[in-house]
Amino acid sequence: MSLSSSLSNALSGMRVGQNSLEVLSRNVSNSGTPGYHKQSLSVIDTVAGASSYARSGTVERAFNKSLQVYYTNAVSDTAYSGTRAASLDRLQAFLGMPGKAGSLDTMFGNLQNAFQALSTSPDNYASRATVVTQAQAMATTLNSLTRDVQSLRQEAENEMAATVDRLNLAVTSLKSVNDKLGDLSSDNATRATLMDQRDRLVSEIAELMDVRVDYRSDDTVALMTRSGVGILDGSAARFNFTPAGALSADKQFSADPAKNSVGRLTLSTASGSTIDLVQQRVLQSGKLGALVELRDETLVAAQGQLDEIAAGLAQAMSTVKTAGTAASSGTQNGYTLDLSGVRTGNDFVLSYKSGGVDKAVRVVNVGDPSKLPLDYVDATGARVVGMDFSAGSAAVAAGLQGVLGSGLTVSASGNSLTVLDDGATNATDVNALTARTTATALQNGDAALNLFVDTNNADFTNSLDGKTQKLGFAGRIAVNASVLIDNTLLVKATPTSSLGDPSRVDYLLDQLQNATFASSQTGPASAGSFRLSGSVGDLIAQTMNYTGSLSELATSDASTQQMAMDSLDERMQSEYGVNVDEEMARLIELQNAYAANSRVIAAVQELMNRLMEL
Repeated sequence: MSLSSSLSNALSGMRVGQNSLEVLSRNVSNSGTPGYHKQSLSVIDTVAGASSYARSGTVERAFNKSLQVYYTNAVSDTAYSGTRAASLDRLQAFLGMPGKAGSLDTMFGNLQNAFQALSTSPDNYASRATVVTQAQAMATTLNSLTRDVQSLRQEAENEMAATVDRLNLAVTSLKSVNDKLGDLSSDNATRATLMDQRDRLVSEIAELMDVRVDYRSDDTVALMTRSGVGILDGSAARFNFTPAGALSADKQFSADPAKNSVGRLTLSTASGSTIDLVQQRVLQSGKLGALVELRDETLVAAQGQLDEIAAGLAQAMSTVKTAGTAASSGTQNGYTLDLSGVRTGNDFVLSYKSGGVDKAVRVVNVGDPSKLPLDYVDATGARVVGMDFSAGSAAVAAGLQGVLGSGLTVSASGNSLTVLDDGATNATDVNALTARTTATALQNGDAALNLFVDTNNADFTNSLDGKTQKLGFAGRIAVNASVLIDNTLLVKATPTSSLGDPSRVDYLLDQLQNATFASSQTGPASAGSFRLSGSVGDLIAQTMNYTGSLSELATSDASTQQMAMDSLDERMQSEYGVNVDEEMARLIELQNAYAANSRVIAAVQELMNRLMEL
């Protein structure tokens, strides 16, 4: 090898060493920078004639596409599960631990105990006052829980607005990075820095919503949701959120824009079209997806359960049961029932046997035509049918006949409805026909009492008209103002009743403990359907157990996702992170190589000097 070749080789080695030191210094200085991907310099061995030398190649950035895609999905799912778990944990805390002071079941237990004490001494003023106090405490607890649930919904809505602002900023920044990466004339170090920024922005967007990432050959990226809606591809889409102001129980999401009363979340695409992200169920994960689910499903279901409890509490106290009178026609037997006292929301129940199977139909008075037809099976297995009683008993009879078919005979006369079996055929039997109405006065002789009322001291009849009376009732339930003024109404069913007569108190206590109710269906689709049924105490226990289970599952899921995320972080750190010890070892290698090349250059210089002296 000639002296010139040796000198050239040594100089090329020093240039490669210098470039490698630059890359190494960047790695060490960014060893603690989040999202930094370690870099390395490729070295190319080049043959020129009879000699070979090294030259610097490209700066390579650590990157694993499949790992990055997996990581992006995990970021979305971790944010989704964490957001849900935090909100549900607070919801469970609001309800309280079963049996603990201040919890919903404890407050109800205190009310029952107060009634039991009053039953033994109805003439005792202190006992009556205690019942009133515990009734107020129960109503106040339901009011407070409603405010808590609506506060969580409001927080979710506010967070949605803030999240949309962050999303727009991140997407706009990512578009800017894409534009710079599209300029292929930039040096390798600059491009590596831009790609680090690109991946950080993708992770930030993935935390806020679910995304699918397409890595292009020019190092730019395109984004879309998992459901296939484009977010960024050359041009960027824009997220928009229109808030609805203060939320309340009666403000809920509706696919009909005219009926929707919560904040609207839309996406304006680059082509100019607008997509309603909630209505079209675009969001599947990420913080934003969890916030939408909490606001529109999970917390709405929680409010529905509280309303079921409040409605059961009011109806247990105020319901007057009127059994039908026996009726017959030839060999047919059954019952006749007066419908004149059945107000909107009240109902009557027909129990019958067909083919040896016990069945039940509950017919509800519905005055709002928009709520009809109404036909479903409740949590107890009874068929619930809505009818407009204002059309008269004949119309109710005709409607009920259509529901029952030919096995039973339904007829009407005046305000009365008659249901008869099939007579001698003996395939059907009418077991009972009972009206369930709301007490209309405080001292008309009925043992029932409107102890719990709606706004402005209005009777709670469970009317389905308009937005339905049950909707948000837990936030409005109160103790009857007349009872607050005169607690003897808890005992005296008539003005002349004796204060020592426990009949009314015993009836109210029995209703409180044994009156049964059944919801249609509550609970978010993601958590499976959940229906309440049983006494008021059962409704409370089921609600607390359901919320506790939902919170526990959410916490477990969040923990599982976080563990998976931690594992991915470790793998990302292993593949992308800077190991300072390794870099220092590499530095020693470069120092040794630099020293060796320096010695070669010194030797060549000495030889050249000797030659010049000859």
